[in-house]
Amino acid sequence: MIRIAVLGSTGSIGISTLAVVDRHPGRFEVVALAANRSVELLEEQVRRHHPSHVVVADEDAFGALDEPDGRWAGGRDALLEVAALSEVDVVVNALVGFAGLEPSLRALDAGKRLALANKESLVAGGPLLVDSLQRAGGELIPIDSEHSAILQCLEGCRPEEVRRIVLTASGGPFRGWSPDRLLHVTASDALSHPTWDMGAKISVDSATLANKALEVIEAHVLYGTPYDRIDVVVHPQSIVHSFVEMIDGSVLAQLGFPTMELPILYALSYPERLTDPELQTFDPVRSSPLTFEEVDHHAFPLLSMGIGAGRVGGIAPTIFNAANEVGVEAFLRGEISFPEMARVVEEVLAGSESGSGQSLDEVTEADRSARRRARYLISRRKTTVGSNG
Repeated sequence: MIRIAVLGSTGSIGISTLAVVDRHPGRFEVVALAANRSVELLEEQVRRHHPSHVVVADEDAFGALDEPDGRWAGGRDALLEVAALSEVDVVVNALVGFAGLEPSLRALDAGKRLALANKESLVAGGPLLVDSLQRAGGELIPIDSEHSAILQCLEGCRPEEVRRIVLTASGGPFRGWSPDRLLHVTASDALSHPTWDMGAKISVDSATLANKALEVIEAHVLYGTPYDRIDVVVHPQSIVHSFVEMIDGSVLAQLGFPTMELPILYALSYPERLTDPELQTFDPVRSSPLTFEEVDHHAFPLLSMGIGAGRVGGIAPTIFNAANEVGVEAFLRGEISFPEMARVVEEVLAGSESGSGQSLDEVTEADRSARRRARYLISRRKTTVGSNG
């Protein structure tokens, strides 16, 4: 029996994780559930899975609960405690944004298997997670479909046998659109992903291709692959989840219909594979044709910006991630346009200082500073728009 804590249980990845657990009652046991403030759904999950620990990270939301029993706790400290529980084998980190970094560190410092869907942990604190892995003997298994694919393709391969990694991108809802046309898209447009059902933040990131920039940085951290040997290609059908090209010219790929439940199941059961009758059997005829296209870096500049930040290293990826998170929030609120997200990130990166990113305090301060700068730039844009209107 594998004992699991799910951080971010009310989000899309958390819900999918619990669906996988439901189908394997003899293999997985839910010990802890944690959410930010979606209390009503969390209460439903608690009634179904009977965890011994329940956390509401938002203290106001926790305070509004009607006489919770002793299993319930509130606040950030309670979330961090759950990430390191002695009775937990696997911590699924499905939190959104930079807030997931410290829980990731807590889980690895406690020697847990970290099933990681929170890519911002690796982007903002990659060296910190690598150090923790080496010190505490934990395990990091990615839940991203692309990095799950790469992990599977690399099984049994020596690093020196790998020529390059090719990450696939669906292209999002605006694939093929010109920069002029992108001026007029709405948040609702950006949330209408053609192949994946995801939360709001990651859906917008997919639309801007910022998500793919984060994944390139992740691949560099996870597998030690130099940036000049990591490529991105658009694959609209989202069937091929990534490629690994070997030095002899052989190309390995992992294929499957687009569902996050497959990489979740793999991360929970790794290195074993479990039968799951609810997951679709692959049909190559029904999946055809499979097509691939070059990325339009002009229309979607956040991809190049993020990779550039990754190449700089240190706190640059943290700054990119923080500015992008603030830009996405402002876009979803209707405060800035779709292309302005990239302009805000570009200005924040250009005005930021360098740093090594070797401590949690430094990374946290870089995140805070970048957010302040991004919010200031957005407020100036709003004021300009208002004065011209």
